Amino acid sequence: MVAKAWASVRIPLKLMLVFAVLILLLQRSAVPPGDPTQRVRFYTRDLEFDYIAWTFNAFWVKFNQSALGLNRYLADEQASETVIEFIDLTRRIQAAESDLRTIFSDPAIEDPNTAGSELEVQLAADNARMAHLGPLAESIVQSQVVAILRSLGISTGGHALPPVLYHVTPVPMALIVARRDAMIQENNISVQSEMTLEEQIALEDAVAQGVDASTLVVPIGGIGIYPTMVTRTSSIHWLMEVVAHEWAHNYFFLRPLGMSYLASPEMRTMNEAAAGLIGKEIGSLLIARYYPAFAPPPPDPDETEPEPPLEPEPPAFDFRAEMRETYLNAERLLAEGEIEQAEQYMELRRLFLWDNGYRFRKLNQAYFAFYGAYADTAGGAAVADPI
Repeated sequence: MVAKAWASVRIPLKLMLVFAVLILLLQRSAVPPGDPTQRVRFYTRDLEFDYIAWTFNAFWVKFNQSALGLNRYLADEQASETVIEFIDLTRRIQAAESDLRTIFSDPAIEDPNTAGSELEVQLAADNARMAHLGPLAESIVQSQVVAILRSLGISTGGHALPPVLYHVTPVPMALIVARRDAMIQENNISVQSEMTLEEQIALEDAVAQGVDASTLVVPIGGIGIYPTMVTRTSSIHWLMEVVAHEWAHNYFFLRPLGMSYLASPEMRTMNEAAAGLIGKEIGSLLIARYYPAFAPPPPDPDETEPEPPLEPEPPAFDFRAEMRETYLNAERLLAEGEIEQAEQYMELRRLFLWDNGYRFRKLNQAYFAFYGAYADTAGGAAVADPI
């Protein structure tokens, strides 16, 4: 009798906890009146992502899935097969969307509507299947992450705090606004993911001229609101890593590291780098435990180390070293007050990197200010940051 009573109130209690966390996280995103951000929002207001609508929609999806609780009736093997089916379905949808774009862009195809009709029918069927499979797959991955956290002792009474909740969705892009005289981010404003490249460039130029700043619209893989927002992917490794990474941000938010996220660029770097390391570690454990077919093979104990070549091979293009040189020289020029020279130098370096296969649309203060926080990523922009 007691067990039944507890079961009847468990979901409402969890939802109360979820909403309490949501209120805290939304407070973090509030902009006080008169904040300099409002100068930027003059240009972005009509293009900004609607987090309130998205959050309530995501909670409705989570509520329905929790009420059904189908993931609790699946054995581990069945649950993992469901997630793999979700990944395969995502891959098929992405391939079909790419093929359709090609059909409608190919000048040699006279009637793209007819040429793509069968593909559109299949895509509609796959999207309908995804609408049912997606929430179940998310619930399974959430439970698997909780099990890994519990095995690591990162739980309270056997439960993750905050609960692991994420939703796969088109993720907004971020308009990064940085100072021109330093690699320091001043604003990060979420804008709609549907913006075309031309619209992104127009927004960057308008804000750069209007507030005299360095600007860049960047894609992002996830956002640590609640539930966390994760972009669609056909990589099971990337999915597991990002789900854990974004949950880590929520975990930190209840602790000093997360509460100090906006206190300084150094605290932001520490937060992002720590979440990145946690995401990689938990992601690897998830793959090894629930998806062993996707785990890298163990090292062969009988394999011998290859003998070193008699003559050293000529060094290949070292992206990290080139980025380090770019960052340090640009930072030096900015420190000397040579802002225009620094910007011209970064553009020349962008062209140099482009010729060597690294296709940056812009390389500026905003780029380094944003990507510099991800110090756990080899080859990233945080090449001179001791943190």
